[in-house]
Amino acid sequence: MSPEKARVVFTPSGTETTVEIGSTVLDAARSLGVDIDSVCGGRGICGRCQVTSDAGTFGKWALSVSPEALSEVGPTERDYRGKRPLKAGHRLSCQAQVRSDVIVDVPPESQINKQIVRKEVNLDGVTLDPTVRLHYLEIPKASLGDDLTATDLIRRALADQWDRPDVCISTRLLTSVHAAVTAPDGGTTVAVSVASGTPVVEAIWPGFEDVAVGVAIDVGSTTIAGHLLDLQTGEVLASAGRMNPQIRFGEDLMSRVSFVMMNPDGLGELTAAVRTALADLITELRREAGCAADSILSITLVGNPVMHHLLLGIDPTPLGAAPFLLATSDAVQIRATDLDLPFTNADVYVGPCIAGHVGADTSAAILAEGPHRSAQTQLLVDVGTNAEIVLGNSNGLFAASSPTGPAFEGAQLSCGVRATTGAIERVRIDPDTLEPRFKVIGQEVWSDDPAFDFSQPIPGVCGSGIIEILGEMFTAGVMDSEGVIQASATERTDRVIEDGRTFSYLLHSPEDGPNLMVTQNDVRAIQLAKAALRAGIDLLLDHAKIDAVDDIRLAGAFGAHIDPVYAVGIGLVPNGPLGAAAVKPTGNSAGNGAVRMLLSQADRTEIESAVAQQVTKIETATEPRFQDLFVDAMAFPHRSESPAPTSSTGGRRRRRRPTSSSGENDV
Repeated sequence: MSPEKARVVFTPSGTETTVEIGSTVLDAARSLGVDIDSVCGGRGICGRCQVTSDAGTFGKWALSVSPEALSEVGPTERDYRGKRPLKAGHRLSCQAQVRSDVIVDVPPESQINKQIVRKEVNLDGVTLDPTVRLHYLEIPKASLGDDLTATDLIRRALADQWDRPDVCISTRLLTSVHAAVTAPDGGTTVAVSVASGTPVVEAIWPGFEDVAVGVAIDVGSTTIAGHLLDLQTGEVLASAGRMNPQIRFGEDLMSRVSFVMMNPDGLGELTAAVRTALADLITELRREAGCAADSILSITLVGNPVMHHLLLGIDPTPLGAAPFLLATSDAVQIRATDLDLPFTNADVYVGPCIAGHVGADTSAAILAEGPHRSAQTQLLVDVGTNAEIVLGNSNGLFAASSPTGPAFEGAQLSCGVRATTGAIERVRIDPDTLEPRFKVIGQEVWSDDPAFDFSQPIPGVCGSGIIEILGEMFTAGVMDSEGVIQASATERTDRVIEDGRTFSYLLHSPEDGPNLMVTQNDVRAIQLAKAALRAGIDLLLDHAKIDAVDDIRLAGAFGAHIDPVYAVGIGLVPNGPLGAAAVKPTGNSAGNGAVRMLLSQADRTEIESAVAQQVTKIETATEPRFQDLFVDAMAFPHRSESPAPTSSTGGRRRRRRPTSSSGENDV
């Protein structure tokens, strides 16, 4: 009789396996090569292998996970006293045994090769005008018979010393005012916020205080990236990022909406997960900068509509079906503690959304890149799990979103991984021999350089590398314009391998690990993603009655690392008169816009009144032409765009290799 088995799905990698019931989670992870840290050999001593698991119905994986999917906490976990505390709800993967189908999340701190979140901030053109400022006050001593309260003394000092006669004092500070006005040196510091429109004292310290910081965060569906800044100087004091823990509920947004629909407390679980991640990220930032929790006075958050609703605790299910109704498109002002963020002095500003599938992250990207301030037409594309697209200039803007899914970020591909140390990020294929060479994150040299260190693990290919592989395979003739890997290529190289009814391309064959292959299914997944994105772009061009654009900006962590040559070469963006020269990677535009909203009241006003309310929203799901545009965009580079010229060499046809902006396309 064969032993009973259970499915184990690991997130954020999305990989899964089947194991015998009674196997430990760590054993299951090791059988797949899942990245879980452990230095004690599974004895439950080091505390590095902590994981989490949630019960519920997960439509994405067609799994129902019971609360008893893992074994009960045993004596090793119960008595654990290691240097790394066992967090609430966490299990030691070396001790937890699989009892039934389960989804296991590996948090960032348990990963050996943590994801590299390459999101930087650009402060060019920001006018410093924060909504909260510090004021040091010298409080006169109260005398018997003055008939004054502590709040009266503070308000009088603000009026006399700072010409601020109109300031209120938050009622939550009433327990602090006596200590402030009776400080030994007779001075106190207050933080006056105008975020709500009315000046209000929102924080108070006895004595002199000169540290006022704020945090700007782009809450992405895959990654959460934040910056901590000095509100008085605009200096970036710390930057950090982490995976969005909601990935364990589904990598794409509709999977998370489905989880809310299918599970009674689905909304609560997703909201708690993202709020915990935000609290942890802000704590990490303030510790890196050496700031106290009470010095955080302002927090700005932006995200797509589903993330916007989930972090606010709003049911996102209306966004899962037409008419994709937002609860609100207005900016939201709220106290940090109301979002379960333990920063009592901070107010939170959540940027305005534009439409049901075009969120505050797009508003922030518009603010950062400024198409509405330019006479030249700009195409702004934030490439991610859900791509946002903006087209226009100072005469008007069009916006849409396209459901590209997680393929661009390596998910659901046989060789795909997220951007982590050792991941392949650049690829070149010799057009004659079809031999590849590549670069990986963490090494400066190419794989054909004698200095390349093959002893370091190469877990797979990240997003930018995937784009380049397809571009190179097409250019070298390994696959045709329909994305079919060619059987005839087997006559030219043993790297093209028969794989059932299709063929695959062997990219790398390590000595002690599985081969890294590009399969026909991998190509199809990227085709579907790039076709969805390109169809959205073409739809906006149709509505704007524009044939070509000479200013194309690729935003987002993924977009920032795509070589423009390959973005044009595979048809991800239109090939206009300037070709790849028109394409400019811009980095995390949404994060940059969030910083602007944090530091400038004028920018908040601009995005609320002059931009978010004046964008023409195009809903791809209801556009009759979208399907036709999608089919045309499936081809490489595009059905309406001719491939690069071909030439005959030795009886074989090959396309002319484009020249990269970095000059690294030469073989």
